[in-house]
Amino acid sequence: MPDISDLPFTIDALRSAYGAGLSPAEVVDEVHRRLATADDPGIFIALVPPVELKSQAKALGEHDTARSLWGIPIAVKDNIDVAGLTTTAGCPAYAYWPDADAEVVAKLRAAGALIVGKTNLDQFATGLVGTRTPYPAPRNAIDPAVVPGGSSSGSAVVVSRGIVAAALGTDTAGSGRVPAALNNIVGLKPTPGLVSTRGVVPACRSLDCVSVFAHTVDDAWSVHEAIAGYDAADPFSIDRVVGPARHVRRIGVPDPASRVFSDAGYEAAFDDAVAAIEALGAEIVPLDLSDFFAVADLLYGDAWIAERYAAVGPFVDERPDEVLEVTRSIILAAGRHSAAGAFNAMHRLRELARQTEGTWREIDLLCVPSIPGPVRVDEIAADPIAPNMRLGTYTNFVNLLGLSALAVPAGRCADGFPAGVTLIGEGGEDATLAAFGRGLHARTTRTLGATSWPLPEVDQELRTEPSEGVDLLVLGAHLRGLPLNGDLLACAASFVEDAATAADYRLHLIDGGVPRPGLVRCAAGTGVAVVGEIWHLPPDGFGRFIKKITPPLSIGWVALDDGRQVLGFLAEAEGVRDAPDISRHGGWRAYLSATAKGEAKATG
Repeated sequence: MPDISDLPFTIDALRSAYGAGLSPAEVVDEVHRRLATADDPGIFIALVPPVELKSQAKALGEHDTARSLWGIPIAVKDNIDVAGLTTTAGCPAYAYWPDADAEVVAKLRAAGALIVGKTNLDQFATGLVGTRTPYPAPRNAIDPAVVPGGSSSGSAVVVSRGIVAAALGTDTAGSGRVPAALNNIVGLKPTPGLVSTRGVVPACRSLDCVSVFAHTVDDAWSVHEAIAGYDAADPFSIDRVVGPARHVRRIGVPDPASRVFSDAGYEAAFDDAVAAIEALGAEIVPLDLSDFFAVADLLYGDAWIAERYAAVGPFVDERPDEVLEVTRSIILAAGRHSAAGAFNAMHRLRELARQTEGTWREIDLLCVPSIPGPVRVDEIAADPIAPNMRLGTYTNFVNLLGLSALAVPAGRCADGFPAGVTLIGEGGEDATLAAFGRGLHARTTRTLGATSWPLPEVDQELRTEPSEGVDLLVLGAHLRGLPLNGDLLACAASFVEDAATAADYRLHLIDGGVPRPGLVRCAAGTGVAVVGEIWHLPPDGFGRFIKKITPPLSIGWVALDDGRQVLGFLAEAEGVRDAPDISRHGGWRAYLSATAKGEAKATG
């Protein structure tokens, strides 16, 4: 076993060292030695005393590989409750002693993690710079002249410096992704609701997510798996099974009009990352992101500024002098907004969300720069607002749209500062992001965080093949965004690709409660190609799903236009004998669109 002072604090490295005889008590000593060496008083707001932490380490007992985070040192952002330590949310006058751990902290402990302490943040998680704190601001682990990023500043810095293996942050507008990019580490922001926020001081409660910082995607995923899960006591928790990583072929990137950079070196590094993806065989799809940016603009409008006020506004009203001026001005701005304005903003969000839905039929994942470029400490001191808002250019829209995201390091700028990209997927695509991100990280990055530790070798293949199970062609209301798609998701299905049948089929309109299409094979030369989607279901999910299928529909082999044969929905010929023929539309979406416009035509 190597000298512990040289041991990379990654989860895999620590697991191996524990297997070779390292003790958690030794790790506790090393955590505090590394913290002292960093000489940064801004990282932690509160620490578990070393004696107490060693006692917790001893209480873990013998090395237990069944507990996924046994002996792993983890830090927690100080807006997340940890029993025995105060929760300040970056405001000393707001501090309170929680009676119990937040749900995520309880799950970390159950997995065997050692909670080291509470990390610094932008006050009330309101900021993306990491310097809006009454405590000493953490220093960026790569370049102290650059802001550390926020609001989860201390959590990102403590991981980047190799003091702990992972840390929890929160993410409302990018607080789990911006600090990751600025400190050369991974930031995993889950689908909203997959991880409980019970025991978290809210920023915007309807948008808040608990995020994970780590050196590698595998480490971040290990922590995520430990803390994710439905929490019936959290009204914002969702009971959803994340499907397996799916096949990735098309990657969206900002088109020229959607490119926003404040640093030429960062732009060049992003181009290099896109080239790396393309060289590995993925198709790059330039996209107009104007609708996504319009969503981002809503975040600091009526509804969500009011939601920030609902969280901590009464405290700010009562004790304004105890709150930083910049934080106070943002939260109290809610007084300028109206309830009507809030509803207008929510209605506009629905409109924009509908407008962005089609994007996910064109691509599998979206890849954007994590930030337009680094912001210097002196820059934010001169202007505390504009540079902060610029950092959120590619992050602010994600939670408003219920999307999943993963920030990964992706090379270096010409001046040596790290660059990062964020991979974004629809809600529930967390596993696909992780599988894709680990390959991209390995392809573009050599060292971890601010350390000289080499990135562990992983398979650099970006495209992930479906796991064992069944590919199924769906043609009607189970398509993405349509009413029965939830039935697929409830069976852990994951989208694979758009597809079309061979030109050997007719499509009929089956009425009877819910209108639906019926696909029937016909004589050669008399059919059309019908568009649909292929979804992958695990074996047990497929079994549950087919139990819901009722006549005249059934499952059978369908020929695709590329020569493949897949299982798909078919209709019994007798069941559609008198059903209108809607084949001319070429698919169910086109038929619905024509119906909405009064243009639908059918025969039969």
